[in-house]
Amino acid sequence: MINEGRKSEGYLIISEDGIIECVGEGMPSSELINSFNGNVHDLNGHWLIPGVIDSHVHFREPGLTQKADIYSESRAAVAGGVTSFMEMPNTNPATVSAEALDTKAESASKHSVANYSFYIGATNNNISVLRQIDYTKVPGIKVFMGSSTGGMLVDGGNALEDIFSIPTLIAVHCEDESIIKDNINRITALYPQGCVPVRWHPSIRSELACYTSTKKAIDYASKYNSRLHIMHLTTEQEIALIRDCGPNMTAEVCVAHLLFSDADYDTLGTRIKCNPAVKSIVHRDALRAAVRDNTICTISTDHAPHTLQEKQGDALTAPSGMPMIQFSLTSMIDLACQGVFTIEDVVDKMCHAQASLYGIEKRGFLRKGYYADMVEIDPCETTVISAPAILSKCAWSPLEGRTLRSKIKGTWVNGAKIYDDTHGINESLRRPMPLRFIR
Repeated sequence: MINEGRKSEGYLIISEDGIIECVGEGMPSSELINSFNGNVHDLNGHWLIPGVIDSHVHFREPGLTQKADIYSESRAAVAGGVTSFMEMPNTNPATVSAEALDTKAESASKHSVANYSFYIGATNNNISVLRQIDYTKVPGIKVFMGSSTGGMLVDGGNALEDIFSIPTLIAVHCEDESIIKDNINRITALYPQGCVPVRWHPSIRSELACYTSTKKAIDYASKYNSRLHIMHLTTEQEIALIRDCGPNMTAEVCVAHLLFSDADYDTLGTRIKCNPAVKSIVHRDALRAAVRDNTICTISTDHAPHTLQEKQGDALTAPSGMPMIQFSLTSMIDLACQGVFTIEDVVDKMCHAQASLYGIEKRGFLRKGYYADMVEIDPCETTVISAPAILSKCAWSPLEGRTLRSKIKGTWVNGAKIYDDTHGINESLRRPMPLRFIR
Protein backbone atom coordinates (compact mmCIF):
# COMPACT_ATOMS: atom_id res chain seq x y z
CA MET A 1 0.00 0.00 0.00
CA ILE A 2 1.02 3.58 -0.62
CA ASN A 3 -0.96 5.66 1.83
CA GLU A 4 -0.43 8.65 4.11
CA GLY A 5 3.20 9.20 3.16
CA ARG A 6 4.54 5.67 3.38
CA LYS A 7 4.81 2.37 1.54
CA SER A 8 3.96 -0.76 3.47
CA GLU A 9 2.90 -4.35 3.04
CA GLY A 10 -0.58 -4.86 4.35
CA TYR A 11 -4.19 -5.79 3.75
CA LEU A 12 -7.70 -4.35 3.83
CA ILE A 13 -11.02 -5.81 4.90
CA ILE A 14 -13.99 -4.32 3.08
CA SER A 15 -17.64 -4.68 4.08
CA GLU A 16 -20.38 -5.69 1.66
CA ASP A 17 -21.57 -2.09 1.54
CA GLY A 18 -18.16 -0.86 0.38
CA ILE A 19 -16.66 0.48 3.61
CA ILE A 20 -13.10 -0.26 4.77
CA GLU A 21 -13.46 -2.22 8.02
CA CYS A 22 -9.78 -2.81 8.73
CA VAL A 23 -6.38 -1.64 7.48
CA GLY A 24 -3.80 -4.18 8.59
CA GLU A 25 -0.01 -4.17 8.57
CA GLY A 26 1.99 -7.10 7.22
CA MET A 27 0.59 -10.34 5.82
CA PRO A 28 -2.82 -11.47 7.09
CA SER A 29 -2.92 -14.78 8.95
CA SER A 30 -4.09 -17.91 7.14
CA GLU A 31 -6.99 -18.09 9.60
CA LEU A 32 -8.13 -14.61 8.59
CA ILE A 33 -7.79 -15.41 4.89
CA ASN A 34 -9.74 -18.65 5.26
CA SER A 35 -12.54 -16.87 7.10
CA PHE A 36 -13.52 -15.12 3.87
CA ASN A 37 -14.26 -18.40 2.05
CA GLY A 38 -12.25 -17.52 -1.03
CA ASN A 39 -13.54 -13.97 -1.34
CA VAL A 40 -9.98 -12.66 -1.31
CA HIS A 41 -8.09 -10.59 -3.86
CA ASP A 42 -4.29 -11.01 -3.86
CA LEU A 43 -2.49 -8.07 -5.48
CA ASN A 44 0.70 -10.13 -5.94
CA GLY A 45 3.00 -7.31 -4.93
CA HIS A 46 1.21 -4.57 -6.88
CA TRP A 47 0.65 -1.14 -5.35
CA LEU A 48 -2.68 -0.21 -3.81
CA ILE A 49 -3.51 3.47 -3.42
CA PRO A 50 -6.67 5.45 -2.63
CA GLY A 51 -8.82 6.31 -5.62
CA VAL A 52 -7.76 9.51 -7.38
CA ILE A 53 -10.02 12.53 -6.87
CA ASP A 54 -9.99 14.87 -9.86
CA SER A 55 -11.31 18.24 -8.73
CA HIS A 56 -11.16 19.91 -12.15
CA VAL A 57 -12.93 18.31 -15.12
CA HIS A 58 -15.17 19.40 -17.99
CA PHE A 59 -17.47 16.54 -19.03
CA ARG A 60 -19.44 18.79 -21.43
CA GLU A 61 -22.93 17.73 -20.37
CA PRO A 62 -25.39 19.29 -21.05
CA GLY A 63 -25.24 20.97 -24.41
CA LEU A 64 -21.80 19.98 -25.70
CA THR A 65 -22.17 16.22 -25.80
CA GLN A 66 -20.68 15.79 -29.26
CA LYS A 67 -17.36 16.20 -27.41
CA ALA A 68 -18.01 14.25 -24.21
CA ASP A 69 -20.64 13.35 -21.64
CA ILE A 70 -20.82 12.11 -18.07
CA TYR A 71 -21.10 8.48 -19.16
CA SER A 72 -18.13 8.45 -21.55
CA GLU A 73 -15.77 10.54 -19.45
CA SER A 74 -16.51 8.75 -16.17
CA ARG A 75 -15.58 5.51 -17.95
CA ALA A 76 -12.28 7.08 -19.03
CA ALA A 77 -11.82 8.25 -15.45
CA VAL A 78 -12.14 4.86 -13.74
CA ALA A 79 -9.94 3.25 -16.39
CA GLY A 80 -7.30 5.74 -15.27
CA GLY A 81 -7.76 5.19 -11.53
CA VAL A 82 -9.97 8.24 -10.93
CA THR A 83 -12.84 7.28 -8.62
CA SER A 84 -14.35 10.72 -7.95
CA PHE A 85 -14.68 13.88 -10.03
CA MET A 86 -15.77 17.49 -9.57
CA GLU A 87 -17.16 18.93 -12.77
CA MET A 88 -17.02 22.53 -13.93
CA PRO A 89 -20.01 24.77 -14.72
CA ASN A 90 -19.20 26.06 -18.23
CA THR A 91 -21.65 23.79 -20.03
CA ASN A 92 -24.62 24.84 -22.16
CA PRO A 93 -26.62 26.03 -20.34
CA ALA A 94 -24.10 27.00 -17.71
CA THR A 95 -24.46 25.54 -14.22
CA VAL A 96 -25.38 28.77 -12.48
CA SER A 97 -28.57 27.75 -10.66
CA ALA A 98 -29.75 25.12 -8.19
CA GLU A 99 -31.91 23.63 -10.93
CA ALA A 100 -28.92 23.17 -13.24
CA LEU A 101 -27.00 21.46 -10.43
CA ASP A 102 -29.91 19.08 -9.87
CA THR A 103 -30.08 18.23 -13.59
CA LYS A 104 -26.41 17.28 -13.68
CA ALA A 105 -26.63 15.27 -10.46
CA GLU A 106 -29.62 13.34 -11.77
CA SER A 107 -27.76 12.46 -14.98
CA ALA A 108 -24.68 11.38 -13.02
CA SER A 109 -26.76 9.15 -10.73
CA LYS A 110 -28.01 7.31 -13.83
CA HIS A 111 -24.93 7.28 -16.05
CA SER A 112 -21.68 7.85 -14.12
CA VAL A 113 -19.47 4.97 -13.04
CA ALA A 114 -17.48 7.25 -10.69
CA ASN A 115 -18.48 9.34 -7.68
CA TYR A 116 -19.48 12.84 -8.67
CA SER A 117 -20.06 16.45 -7.74
CA PHE A 118 -20.56 19.73 -9.58
CA TYR A 119 -19.38 23.30 -9.01
CA ILE A 120 -21.82 26.18 -9.07
CA GLY A 121 -20.66 28.86 -11.50
CA ALA A 122 -20.47 32.54 -10.69
CA THR A 123 -21.76 35.24 -13.04
CA ASN A 124 -21.96 39.00 -12.77
CA ASN A 125 -25.54 38.76 -11.53
CA ASN A 126 -26.28 35.45 -9.74
CA ILE A 127 -25.07 36.37 -6.25
CA SER A 128 -28.48 35.61 -4.71
CA VAL A 129 -28.26 32.05 -6.05
CA LEU A 130 -24.71 31.58 -4.74
CA ARG A 131 -25.78 32.63 -1.25
CA GLN A 132 -28.52 29.98 -1.11
CA ILE A 133 -26.57 26.91 -2.29
CA ASP A 134 -26.02 24.00 0.10
CA TYR A 135 -22.22 23.78 0.06
CA THR A 136 -22.18 20.36 1.72
CA LYS A 137 -23.27 19.09 -1.70
CA VAL A 138 -21.14 21.38 -3.88
CA PRO A 139 -17.32 21.62 -3.94
CA GLY A 140 -17.36 25.39 -4.26
CA ILE A 141 -17.95 28.39 -6.50
CA LYS A 142 -16.08 28.52 -9.81
CA VAL A 143 -15.13 32.04 -10.86
CA PHE A 144 -13.71 32.81 -14.30
CA MET A 145 -11.67 35.98 -13.80
CA GLY A 146 -10.41 35.43 -17.35
CA SER A 147 -12.61 34.35 -20.24
CA SER A 148 -12.34 30.74 -21.38
CA THR A 149 -14.55 28.11 -22.96
CA GLY A 150 -18.18 28.85 -22.12
CA GLY A 151 -18.29 32.65 -21.87
CA MET A 152 -18.58 32.90 -18.07
CA LEU A 153 -16.24 35.84 -17.46
CA VAL A 154 -16.89 37.66 -14.18
CA ASP A 155 -15.45 41.14 -14.58
CA GLY A 156 -17.67 43.36 -12.44
CA GLY A 157 -15.97 44.73 -9.35
CA ASN A 158 -19.14 44.66 -7.29
CA ALA A 159 -19.85 41.08 -8.35
CA LEU A 160 -16.37 39.96 -7.30
CA GLU A 161 -16.71 41.73 -3.95
CA ASP A 162 -19.98 39.89 -3.32
CA ILE A 163 -18.64 36.50 -4.44
CA PHE A 164 -15.51 36.65 -2.30
CA SER A 165 -17.62 37.46 0.75
CA ILE A 166 -19.42 34.08 0.61
CA PRO A 167 -17.98 31.65 3.21
CA THR A 168 -17.16 28.69 0.96
CA LEU A 169 -14.30 27.59 -1.29
CA ILE A 170 -13.77 29.99 -4.20
CA ALA A 171 -12.06 28.23 -7.12
CA VAL A 172 -10.69 30.77 -9.57
CA HIS A 173 -9.49 30.77 -13.17
CA CYS A 174 -7.03 33.66 -13.20
CA GLU A 175 -6.11 35.50 -16.42
CA ASP A 176 -6.42 39.24 -16.92
CA GLU A 177 -8.79 39.98 -19.78
CA SER A 178 -7.46 43.42 -20.69
CA ILE A 179 -3.88 42.15 -20.98
CA ILE A 180 -5.04 39.25 -23.16
CA LYS A 181 -6.92 41.62 -25.48
CA ASP A 182 -3.88 43.89 -25.80
CA ASN A 183 -1.71 40.87 -26.62
CA ILE A 184 -4.19 39.70 -29.27
CA ASN A 185 -4.18 43.11 -30.94
CA ARG A 186 -0.39 43.28 -30.92
CA ILE A 187 0.16 39.77 -32.28
CA THR A 188 -2.62 39.72 -34.89
CA ALA A 189 -1.07 42.87 -36.37
CA LEU A 190 1.90 40.68 -37.31
CA TYR A 191 -0.38 38.44 -39.40
CA PRO A 192 -2.56 40.67 -41.59
CA GLN A 193 -3.63 37.62 -43.63
CA GLY A 194 -4.88 35.86 -40.47
CA CYS A 195 -3.93 32.40 -39.15
CA VAL A 196 -1.83 33.17 -36.05
CA PRO A 197 0.41 30.14 -35.34
CA VAL A 198 -0.41 28.30 -32.11
CA ARG A 199 3.10 28.93 -30.77
CA TRP A 200 1.87 32.47 -29.99
CA HIS A 201 -0.75 31.17 -27.56
CA PRO A 202 1.48 31.55 -24.45
CA SER A 203 2.32 35.09 -25.57
CA ILE A 204 -1.37 35.93 -25.88
CA ARG A 205 -2.29 34.37 -22.53
CA SER A 206 0.93 35.59 -21.03
CA GLU A 207 2.73 35.31 -17.72
CA LEU A 208 1.71 38.88 -16.91
CA ALA A 209 -1.97 38.11 -17.61
CA CYS A 210 -1.83 35.19 -15.16
CA TYR A 211 0.15 37.01 -12.47
CA THR A 212 -2.01 40.15 -12.58
CA SER A 213 -5.25 38.22 -12.20
CA THR A 214 -3.91 35.90 -9.48
CA LYS A 215 -2.69 38.92 -7.52
CA LYS A 216 -6.16 40.44 -7.86
CA ALA A 217 -7.81 37.26 -6.57
CA ILE A 218 -5.44 37.12 -3.61
CA ASP A 219 -6.19 40.75 -2.80
CA TYR A 220 -9.94 40.05 -2.78
CA ALA A 221 -9.44 36.93 -0.68
CA SER A 222 -7.26 38.81 1.78
CA LYS A 223 -9.91 41.52 2.14
CA TYR A 224 -12.71 39.05 2.91
CA ASN A 225 -10.65 36.24 4.49
CA SER A 226 -11.96 33.99 1.71
CA ARG A 227 -11.14 30.32 1.22
CA LEU A 228 -9.35 30.75 -2.13
CA HIS A 229 -8.11 27.98 -4.42
CA ILE A 230 -6.22 29.11 -7.54
CA MET A 231 -6.86 26.68 -10.35
CA HIS A 232 -4.24 25.53 -12.90
CA LEU A 233 -1.26 27.63 -11.83
CA THR A 234 1.21 28.05 -14.71
CA THR A 235 3.94 30.56 -13.81
CA GLU A 236 6.92 30.92 -11.54
CA GLN A 237 5.68 34.36 -10.49
CA GLU A 238 2.32 33.01 -9.30
CA ILE A 239 4.10 30.35 -7.28
CA ALA A 240 5.95 33.10 -5.44
CA LEU A 241 2.63 34.82 -4.68
CA ILE A 242 1.06 31.67 -3.26
CA ARG A 243 4.17 30.85 -1.23
CA ASP A 244 3.69 34.13 0.65
CA CYS A 245 0.02 33.43 1.45
CA GLY A 246 -1.43 31.72 4.48
CA PRO A 247 -3.14 28.31 4.63
CA ASN A 248 -6.47 29.80 3.55
CA MET A 249 -5.12 30.32 0.02
CA THR A 250 -4.02 27.28 -1.97
CA ALA A 251 -3.18 26.33 -5.54
CA GLU A 252 -3.60 23.53 -8.05
CA VAL A 253 -1.41 22.46 -10.94
CA CYS A 254 -2.72 20.50 -13.90
CA VAL A 255 -1.12 17.46 -15.47
CA ALA A 256 -0.55 19.12 -18.85
CA HIS A 257 1.48 21.94 -17.30
CA LEU A 258 3.71 19.40 -15.55
CA LEU A 259 4.24 17.37 -18.73
CA PHE A 260 4.52 19.87 -21.58
CA SER A 261 6.40 23.08 -22.38
CA ASP A 262 6.18 25.58 -25.23
CA ALA A 263 8.71 23.48 -27.16
CA ASP A 264 5.93 20.93 -27.66
CA TYR A 265 3.80 23.26 -29.80
CA ASP A 266 6.06 22.40 -32.75
CA THR A 267 4.98 18.75 -32.68
CA LEU A 268 1.60 18.77 -30.93
CA GLY A 269 0.23 22.10 -32.13
CA THR A 270 -3.31 22.90 -31.02
CA ARG A 271 -3.64 19.55 -29.27
CA ILE A 272 -1.95 21.13 -26.24
CA LYS A 273 -3.68 24.51 -26.56
CA CYS A 274 -5.35 25.18 -23.22
CA ASN A 275 -6.18 28.09 -20.93
CA PRO A 276 -3.99 29.13 -19.18
CA ALA A 277 -1.43 28.27 -21.81
CA VAL A 278 1.38 25.75 -21.60
CA LYS A 279 4.41 27.99 -21.10
CA SER A 280 8.20 27.72 -21.12
CA ILE A 281 10.25 24.96 -19.56
CA VAL A 282 11.33 27.43 -16.86
CA HIS A 283 7.73 27.64 -15.67
CA ARG A 284 7.17 23.89 -16.07
CA ASP A 285 10.17 23.12 -13.89
CA ALA A 286 9.09 25.70 -11.31
CA LEU A 287 5.70 23.97 -11.11
CA ARG A 288 7.39 20.61 -10.59
CA ALA A 289 9.49 22.07 -7.80
CA ALA A 290 6.38 23.59 -6.21
CA VAL A 291 4.82 20.12 -6.08
CA ARG A 292 7.91 18.81 -4.32
CA ASP A 293 8.00 21.57 -1.71
CA ASN A 294 4.21 21.54 -1.14
CA THR A 295 3.60 25.09 -2.33
CA ILE A 296 1.13 23.49 -4.75
CA CYS A 297 -1.44 21.39 -2.91
CA THR A 298 -3.28 19.45 -5.60
CA ILE A 299 -2.74 17.91 -9.03
CA SER A 300 -5.80 17.77 -11.29
CA THR A 301 -6.37 17.43 -15.03
CA ASP A 302 -8.60 20.22 -16.35
CA HIS A 303 -9.84 17.39 -18.58
CA ALA A 304 -11.55 19.31 -21.39
CA PRO A 305 -12.33 17.33 -24.55
CA HIS A 306 -12.92 18.77 -27.99
CA THR A 307 -13.24 16.85 -31.23
CA LEU A 308 -10.14 16.71 -33.40
CA GLN A 309 -12.05 18.52 -36.12
CA GLU A 310 -12.71 21.40 -33.71
CA LYS A 311 -9.03 21.53 -32.78
CA GLN A 312 -8.01 22.20 -36.41
CA GLY A 313 -7.53 25.91 -35.94
CA ASP A 314 -4.86 28.40 -34.96
CA ALA A 315 -3.88 30.34 -31.84
CA LEU A 316 -7.12 32.32 -31.99
CA THR A 317 -9.65 29.92 -33.51
CA ALA A 318 -8.89 26.46 -32.09
CA PRO A 319 -10.74 25.85 -28.82
CA SER A 320 -8.65 25.44 -25.70
CA GLY A 321 -8.63 22.21 -23.75
CA MET A 322 -7.54 18.59 -24.07
CA PRO A 323 -8.61 15.16 -22.76
CA MET A 324 -6.28 14.06 -19.93
CA ILE A 325 -8.15 12.07 -17.29
CA GLN A 326 -7.55 8.49 -18.44
CA PHE A 327 -3.76 8.74 -18.34
CA SER A 328 -3.31 11.34 -15.61
CA LEU A 329 -2.27 8.96 -12.82
CA THR A 330 0.09 6.90 -14.96
CA SER A 331 1.62 10.12 -16.35
CA MET A 332 2.36 11.35 -12.85
CA ILE A 333 3.73 7.99 -11.77
CA ASP A 334 5.99 8.13 -14.83
CA LEU A 335 7.32 11.51 -13.68
CA ALA A 336 7.90 9.98 -10.23
CA CYS A 337 9.86 7.17 -11.87
CA GLN A 338 11.98 9.85 -13.54
CA GLY A 339 12.71 11.41 -10.13
CA VAL A 340 10.68 14.59 -10.73
CA PHE A 341 8.89 13.93 -7.42
CA THR A 342 8.05 10.84 -5.38
CA ILE A 343 5.21 8.36 -5.69
CA GLU A 344 4.17 9.49 -2.21
CA ASP A 345 3.89 13.04 -3.61
CA VAL A 346 1.63 11.75 -6.38
CA VAL A 347 -0.71 10.00 -3.94
CA ASP A 348 -0.76 13.03 -1.66
CA LYS A 349 -1.52 15.58 -4.38
CA MET A 350 -4.02 13.45 -6.34
CA CYS A 351 -5.79 11.68 -3.45
CA HIS A 352 -5.13 12.85 0.12
CA ALA A 353 -4.84 16.60 -0.43
CA GLN A 354 -7.86 16.71 -2.70
CA ALA A 355 -9.99 15.18 0.05
CA SER A 356 -8.52 17.34 2.81
CA LEU A 357 -8.61 20.62 0.91
CA TYR A 358 -12.24 20.25 -0.18
CA GLY A 359 -13.38 18.56 3.01
CA ILE A 360 -14.65 15.46 1.20
CA GLU A 361 -16.33 13.07 3.58
CA LYS A 362 -14.67 9.63 4.01
CA ARG A 363 -12.63 9.57 0.81
CA GLY A 364 -9.05 10.10 -0.32
CA PHE A 365 -7.37 7.76 2.19
CA LEU A 366 -7.16 4.05 2.96
CA ARG A 367 -8.64 4.30 6.46
CA LYS A 368 -11.07 2.35 8.59
CA GLY A 369 -14.58 3.72 8.11
CA TYR A 370 -13.79 5.28 4.71
CA TYR A 371 -15.34 4.28 1.40
CA ALA A 372 -13.29 1.65 -0.43
CA ASP A 373 -12.25 3.75 -3.43
CA MET A 374 -8.98 2.13 -4.49
CA VAL A 375 -6.59 1.62 -7.39
CA GLU A 376 -4.33 -1.36 -8.07
CA ILE A 377 -1.16 -0.45 -9.98
CA ASP A 378 1.51 -2.69 -11.46
CA PRO A 379 4.74 -0.65 -11.27
CA CYS A 380 6.56 -3.14 -13.48
CA GLU A 381 4.22 -3.06 -16.48
CA THR A 382 3.91 -0.21 -18.95
CA THR A 383 1.00 1.68 -20.46
CA VAL A 384 1.25 2.24 -24.20
CA ILE A 385 -1.10 5.06 -25.20
CA SER A 386 -2.77 4.42 -28.53
CA ALA A 387 -6.09 5.44 -30.07
CA PRO A 388 -7.88 2.07 -29.57
CA ALA A 389 -7.33 2.29 -25.79
CA ILE A 390 -8.86 5.77 -25.42
CA LEU A 391 -12.30 5.79 -23.78
CA SER A 392 -13.03 9.53 -23.96
CA LYS A 393 -15.71 10.27 -26.55
CA CYS A 394 -13.39 12.58 -28.50
CA ALA A 395 -11.16 9.51 -29.15
CA TRP A 396 -7.76 11.20 -29.05
CA SER A 397 -5.07 12.18 -26.56
CA PRO A 398 -2.07 14.52 -26.73
CA LEU A 399 -0.17 11.65 -25.11
CA GLU A 400 -0.68 9.19 -27.98
CA GLY A 401 2.52 7.32 -28.79
CA ARG A 402 3.95 7.59 -25.29
CA THR A 403 4.90 4.60 -23.17
CA LEU A 404 4.41 5.22 -19.45
CA ARG A 405 5.95 3.25 -16.62
CA SER A 406 3.16 1.54 -14.60
CA LYS A 407 -0.27 0.21 -15.48
CA ILE A 408 -3.68 0.49 -13.85
CA LYS A 409 -4.77 -3.09 -13.12
CA GLY A 410 -8.01 -2.40 -11.29
CA THR A 411 -10.22 0.36 -9.90
CA TRP A 412 -12.76 -0.02 -7.07
CA VAL A 413 -15.53 2.51 -6.49
CA ASN A 414 -17.33 2.16 -3.15
CA GLY A 415 -15.96 -1.37 -2.77
CA ALA A 416 -17.01 -2.59 -6.23
CA LYS A 417 -14.31 -3.46 -8.75
CA ILE A 418 -15.71 -1.42 -11.58
CA TYR A 419 -12.63 -1.71 -13.83
CA ASP A 420 -9.94 -4.26 -14.49
CA ASP A 421 -7.42 -4.20 -17.29
CA THR A 422 -8.45 -7.60 -18.65
CA HIS A 423 -12.22 -7.24 -18.89
CA GLY A 424 -12.61 -3.47 -18.93
CA ILE A 425 -15.52 -1.76 -17.16
CA ASN A 426 -18.21 -3.85 -15.46
CA GLU A 427 -21.18 -1.52 -15.43
CA SER A 428 -23.33 -4.10 -13.62
CA LEU A 429 -21.28 -3.31 -10.50
CA ARG A 430 -21.65 0.46 -10.70
CA ARG A 431 -22.52 2.11 -7.41
CA PRO A 432 -21.51 5.78 -7.73
CA MET A 433 -22.36 8.23 -4.99
CA PRO A 434 -22.53 12.03 -4.81
CA LEU A 435 -19.62 13.50 -2.90
CA ARG A 436 -20.34 15.16 0.43
CA PHE A 437 -18.32 18.06 1.81
CA ILE A 438 -17.69 18.88 5.46
CA ARG A 439 -17.94 22.64 5.85
